[in-house]
Amino acid sequence: MKRKISMVISLLALSVASNVAQAKVSEQQAAQLGNSLTPIGAEQQANKDGSIPAWQGGITQPPAGYKVGDHHPDPYKTDKVLFEITSKNYQQYQAFLTPGQIALFKAYPDTFKMPVYQTHRSASQPSYIYDATKVNATRAHLIEDGEGVSGAAIGIPFPIPQNGLEAIWNHILRFRGTDIARWGGQAAPTASGDYTMIGFEEEVMMDYSRKNATPQELEQENVISMLKQKVTSPSRLKGTALLVHETLNQIKQPRQAWTYNTGQRRVRKAPNIAFDAPGTASDGLRTTDEFDMFNGSPSRYNWTLKGKQELYIPYNNYALHQQGISYDDILKPGHINPDYTRFEKHRVWVIEAELKPNMRHIYKKRVFYIDEDSWQISVVDTYDNRDELYRVNFTYVVNYYEVPTLWSTLDVYHDLNSRRYLALGLDNNEKMYDFNVELDKGDFTPQALRREGIR
Repeated sequence: MKRKISMVISLLALSVASNVAQAKVSEQQAAQLGNSLTPIGAEQQANKDGSIPAWQGGITQPPAGYKVGDHHPDPYKTDKVLFEITSKNYQQYQAFLTPGQIALFKAYPDTFKMPVYQTHRSASQPSYIYDATKVNATRAHLIEDGEGVSGAAIGIPFPIPQNGLEAIWNHILRFRGTDIARWGGQAAPTASGDYTMIGFEEEVMMDYSRKNATPQELEQENVISMLKQKVTSPSRLKGTALLVHETLNQIKQPRQAWTYNTGQRRVRKAPNIAFDAPGTASDGLRTTDEFDMFNGSPSRYNWTLKGKQELYIPYNNYALHQQGISYDDILKPGHINPDYTRFEKHRVWVIEAELKPNMRHIYKKRVFYIDEDSWQISVVDTYDNRDELYRVNFTYVVNYYEVPTLWSTLDVYHDLNSRRYLALGLDNNEKMYDFNVELDKGDFTPQALRREGIR
């Protein structure tokens, strides 16, 4: 059955090619935000059969008993599984599945399944993000043939996107907090299920999302975020560190990156930390630009906004997020334990990225399915240079109440050829993310990276 992608003509002026539209939306269009559209541009109303409810603000306060620092308890723990999609019945639901999801049922017919639950549109963000998004709607525009953004700060830059490039920039610039400290790890199980845990500590400064950020300051400094990452285990990798400055205008200055190598005890500039270079300690199962599902310059692809689709995607994955689960219970041969997963039907934006004829990348085509309520990429299907499905990626999300924001608790990258996967963000036995940490820009310099690596 052919998947149905709805073309939301009343909201969009979709480009049928990859041309970059420079026109901003009108005041009349922007007035839909907070009315027929949610404050960040999703459809406010329920779908026709009610399986996707109307958005009513998302989660605005945590469940009783929650305190900052806890692994976030499940506000929907009394929900029962409506049904399970398996290799035996997926044909009944394939209008709401991606080709990659179907490929996983075929690759693991006896073990892969998708437990489907009632849909809760739990995504929420602070009011200042909503206010800034409405301002951005009429002033933000793409520059440098889509390799930069001007006129935007704090909120979603293009809540009523005109093309695929605007939509992917919405994901890149979406709100996830401002100063963040994270602890966790990743594992790449072999086909038989054996794995080695790689531990990480990360600090992130999201300059773009600060309450006092202005387009002028962001464009002058040309830094939207800074990431410092240190490997904490195993011992052979301990102390290896990475620093990344992500830029708003990739033509004015591309991403700046540095690495610290414990063997050489020195910091080196790392211009190769981009595009399809292998991700840190990923066994080659993730490219650099797949971190956070997509990051960095969009320059190697032509981007097309296809419209919207109703899709079963990972959502409200509090069972997978809960504290104390053994990683052996989560990490199984071929894929994570589906008993800890939760899928719901949501509307997603569908964006196709086709590799430009003069560009190189291991992925010839990538199809991104972006949650309309958060601009978080939920599912990605990637294709190799033979036009065959290569990898299928899932983002398992929860609402971090104290911020609030909908963000990943675990990213999983499935390689259909090697029948392996990478699970990134395992934190069940770590302390929870700290969204209240106070970071300083002085901690995000090459000199600070060297000090971090030595400690």
